[in-house]
Amino acid sequence: MHTRLASGPLLAAVLLAAASSGCNTNDEPYKPLPAFTGRKANLPPVPTLSSAPKKVGDAYTISGAIHDLKSRIHSSEITAKPITIAGYIVDVNYATAPKCLQHPTGKKDPDNCPPPGTTNEIPSFWIADAKGDTKGQKIRVLGWSKNWATIFDAMTKYKGLKDPPKEALKDDVWSVDIPFPLPNTDAQVKVTGKYGYTFTKSSTGMVSDPANGVMTYDKIEYTTPPPQLAAFPTPTKG
Repeated sequence: MHTRLASGPLLAAVLLAAASSGCNTNDEPYKPLPAFTGRKANLPPVPTLSSAPKKVGDAYTISGAIHDLKSRIHSSEITAKPITIAGYIVDVNYATAPKCLQHPTGKKDPDNCPPPGTTNEIPSFWIADAKGDTKGQKIRVLGWSKNWATIFDAMTKYKGLKDPPKEALKDDVWSVDIPFPLPNTDAQVKVTGKYGYTFTKSSTGMVSDPANGVMTYDKIEYTTPPPQLAAFPTPTKG
């Protein structure tokens, strides 16, 4: 003997009754709570996402390079061989050069130089997608000069020149030509080199940036040269 299953309105009534029987009728009714009036959470501002494309021609943008460096898919591609990154120089660190190191190559550094507590960074410049943008994403470029004495020599040799010299000043340790003109803010550039999280050529220790990465310099091309020549912030004597 076959039992006929309920259908249509009868089935709906049966299911509704079953569902109702499983509910706890002793639950308290919902009571809306007033808006929170206590201390507000101290949250960081919402970051502004770059509108720059990943690449312009054969050159990466700063945001494009950083994106691929952090990508599980593209990180090996961008770090396997030298790449070119295009942007604006937004910062240089000439101002951090200890005065006692601002002298020609071959001259002995004074004793106790740099003085204790004085920053002695490797000559560096930083590039960003937008001119003057020091707050957003930027990539540090190192490896274009081993020390401040080499920079001093370059400032002396390149002083007053409008065209590149027949022979650029050579960094004999890192085997690169010192850029002409020397990097300075507001220049638009294309920089070619090895890009990754660390710079290891310095004898004073490794430099790393886990957020934006660093570029080890091979060469630079100026789309727009710096409007001001590079200089130490105080006069120096040879």
